[in-house]
Amino acid sequence: MQNLLKYIRSLTPFSDESWNMLQHALSERHYKKNELMLKEGEICHSLFYIDKGFCKSYYEIEGVIKNTGFFFENEIVTNISSFGSGQQSEFNINACEEINAIIFDKIKLFEAAGKAPEIETLGRHCIRQFASRQEEFSNLFKLYTAQERLEYIEAKYPEMLQRISLTQLSSFLGVARETLSRIRKRRMIR
Repeated sequence: MQNLLKYIRSLTPFSDESWNMLQHALSERHYKKNELMLKEGEICHSLFYIDKGFCKSYYEIEGVIKNTGFFFENEIVTNISSFGSGQQSEFNINACEEINAIIFDKIKLFEAAGKAPEIETLGRHCIRQFASRQEEFSNLFKLYTAQERLEYIEAKYPEMLQRISLTQLSSFLGVARETLSRIRKRRMIR
């Protein structure tokens, strides 16, 4: 929980009193590798703070997995649309390694936010940060070629290259694994 408190205080001023109130909305959970944290068709009632490990969000279309995001230590993951609207999730969130997560329960979080403005502010910061990252990755596909997307990931998110398999990375970048291998090989020759 101490990592979470540091994370929270990196986003916004947060008193010990608010931290104590927030505790009622939090629970710890361990996920095994390949365990679903959120399944397509379920309603997302949680924000997941990744304390240890990493996970991915993905769609499965006709048996083909399309990775849409990877989330590492000290990050929040959720289905922002389902969490906000109560609609069913259109994608899955899956543990790629063993994960220790701290789960923010939506109902309890909203109750605590109603009593403490710092908690409400924290919630807005978490959602804003998550949405900004989603938009950043969405823009990669609107603005950049596959090679430029790879270069962007290398520069801004090197941990992704160290921890994600080539197959998962190629799916995320929207190219075939062979294409990604050719791009990487061409760049090494230069």
